[in-house]
This record gives sequence, C-alpha cells and structure tokens, in this order.
Amino acid sequence: MNGEMTRLSVNINKIATIRNARGGNMPNVAKAAVDCERFGAEGITVHPRPDERHIRYSDVREIKPLVTTEFNIEGNPIPSFMDLVIETLPHQVTLVPDAENAITSNAGWDTIANRSFLTEVCAEFRRHGIRTSIFVGADPAMVEGAALCGCDRVELFTEPYADLFPKDRDAAVAPFVKAAEMARECGLGLNAGHDLNLDNLEFFIRSIPWTDEVSIGHAIVCDALYMGLEQTIKAYLSKVKIF
Repeated sequence: MNGEMTRLSVNINKIATIRNARGGNMPNVAKAAVDCERFGAEGITVHPRPDERHIRYSDVREIKPLVTTEFNIEGNPIPSFMDLVIETLPHQVTLVPDAENAITSNAGWDTIANRSFLTEVCAEFRRHGIRTSIFVGADPAMVEGAALCGCDRVELFTEPYADLFPKDRDAAVAPFVKAAEMARECGLGLNAGHDLNLDNLEFFIRSIPWTDEVSIGHAIVCDALYMGLEQTIKAYLSKVKIF
C-alpha cells in the first residue's frame, strides 16, 4: 500500500460546537459535511457524545444520507450509541473509550482487559456489515489485543506523537511505526487521528505509508479560520497524497 491510499476524513464536530455555542443552525452542520466532500474530503467523521454538546444524534441521522464518500461514527459503545450506529449504518464505526465527561478522546482502549466486551461489540456491528475500528495507543500489545477482538482496523491515538514532534520527530514516530507494523502483521487496517496537523501530518504518512485513513477535525477548523475551508482541505490532502 502506498500513500495514495491514505484517505482524509474530516471530523466536523467542531463545526457543531460553533453552532451550539450560539443556538440556531449557523453554521449548518449537514451543509458543512457536503461541502467538505465537495472540497475534496474522502470521508466525514462525527463523534456524537451522550450530552450532545457538539454533534447531536439528530445530526447523524440527517448527515448519513448526504455523505457520498465514507461516513465514520466514533464513540463509546453505550447502548444508545450502538442503536444509533445500527440505525444509520455508517461505513465505519470507531470505538473510543470516552468517559461521558471527557472534553476529547484522551486514551485508547485496554484491549486485553476489555476483550470480551469489545469482541461482543465488534461482532454486533459486523453482523450489520459495518467496518469496525478500535481506538488504541501506540502499543503493539494493544494492537494485537484489538485483532483478537475481531475488529477490521485500529485507529492509533496520535496525541503523544504530536506532542513530541516539535522536539524530536524520529523519537515521536518510532512507537507508532512499531504499533503500525503490528497492525499489518495482524492483518488489520490502520487509521490514525488526534492532534494531526499541517506541520506533523506529512512526516507521519512518510513514516507509515500504509496508513489507510487519517481523521482530522480541530486543526482543520482552526486553519480554516485563516485559510478558508476549501483551501485548508486541499492543504491537508497535499500532505497525505505524497507518493
């Protein structure tokens, strides 16, 4: 697999946060999803939390029929989340071990301690033809554990990479290369996300060219304030389409 295979999925949660801060329907989240695709996004990611502080369950229902690329719903597989995913049938579901009060996803699963639960959840989603991805840290043991749960992919939690990147990019990426190699050995697809941006994205893809998908939201919205959404998405695509 080469870098041309890496897809850019745009997480539109932050657009919903801006809407919810004011009330009303501006910016229009469903229109933003459609426009992101029009500007080149190869997937749309949403993370509906139980408190609906950004993406609402109703947004997910509205957006699903509009998406023409790939729709990825991420979240903690509580019963209401599982029901929503099975109702809307996205292309991919990403399982994230969020506490209800978490500001953002800040850790991957312990796939060994939670093996029986995750195995059950993956089996349920796969019964409905939905690709499953488990959010994990850059630990080969956790990647291997995810494979034993019966998922299709893992998503590597890249915040530690982004934190260390400005100081020592080689040290920052090294554990991710090891985890990514384990994913490949286990026959798992590979996604990555969290704090990837225009500075650190290209080096990550060059180091792990078999990455299937990166999911980026916060940085894209931050850059779009200055560059505009269309130019920002094109800038991010230029960092992943490098081979």
